[in-house]
Amino acid sequence: MTCIVGFVEGNTVWMGSDSAGVSGLTLTVRADRKVFRNGPMLFGFTSSFRMGQLLRYALKVPHREPDIDVELYMATTFVDAVRECLKSHGFATKENEHESGGTFLVGYQGRLFCIESDYQVALALDGYDSCGCGSDFARGAMFATSELHGSDRIEIALRAAERGSAGVRGPFHHESLSEEARS
Repeated sequence: MTCIVGFVEGNTVWMGSDSAGVSGLTLTVRADRKVFRNGPMLFGFTSSFRMGQLLRYALKVPHREPDIDVELYMATTFVDAVRECLKSHGFATKENEHESGGTFLVGYQGRLFCIESDYQVALALDGYDSCGCGSDFARGAMFATSELHGSDRIEIALRAAERGSAGVRGPFHHESLSEEARS
């Protein structure tokens, strides 16, 4: 289900999502949004609406000291807080000592991270990323629209994903998060 797409433009992270809730061949167009802010971060989720609710309402985004590298913070302190949140609220699964959660994008400090279901933290070199069943279509559109800016780029990527994937449906929602300076 879904398509979440984001990109970095200067020190601004742009992110957008569709509204599909899919189970098998059943589609519900959801009113609750898949892109939202929590503290200093912008989130966009796939995998499960329950996971998104926990990231939005239960996750306490941990403080980062300014002298701590952002990527180090994301791969350790932040991911540890996400793991604990998902476990304590019954969402995370564990099989053969391997924990897993879900997949989501995070905009923070002028960067766009993808947190995978195994809690790895990915930072795409191209400055854009996408997750969900429409992600390949959205990534292609992001590549092809590099001359566009802001929400126009997000809108085209989501329209391409809706056109090519049965699990993506409008209406689409966009958010942006600007940072004064990278640290």
